[in-house]
Amino acid sequence: MRCPWCGHPDDKVVDSRSAEGGASVRRRRECLRCGRRFTTFERLEEVSLSVVKRDGSKEPFDRSKVVAGLMKAIKNRPVSEKQVSQLVDRVEEKLRRKAPVVTTQEVGVEVLTLLRRLDDVAYLRFASVYKDFKELTDFERELGILLPKREPAGSADHRRGARSSRARAKR
Repeated sequence: MRCPWCGHPDDKVVDSRSAEGGASVRRRRECLRCGRRFTTFERLEEVSLSVVKRDGSKEPFDRSKVVAGLMKAIKNRPVSEKQVSQLVDRVEEKLRRKAPVVTTQEVGVEVLTLLRRLDDVAYLRFASVYKDFKELTDFERELGILLPKREPAGSADHRRGARSSRARAKR
């Protein structure tokens, strides 16, 4: 490492420790010519992530596009920007582990999977754009996935009410 003070190319490492939660290594170095100390950080070079779009074109992964879509989905919902940022971090991390090239479908599926755990309404909003809902039945189908199987509203109460009135009639 070249000394920032005198430009000499040789130094010795006098201290080394993990930094940024293990994402980098902080090293204190001492120049072998002038004796001054300086700090360097070493980070893993990230593999670039590319996305293949539906039309077959390829472009670099753009985190801001995912964030923008999520911000629209969470509007007026109890979800913070910090939660969105953390969600996008997890999506990007999962995609990078998968392969250096992913499809927009893979990006969308990862976002939906994590968003569903965070907020159902935001999930439905994002899904409606991502899956290009055209009709009410598209929403109904997605709601069927979201909501557990249950009786139509009022049917259980109606039967309970009917039993109650029969029971009262016997008295």
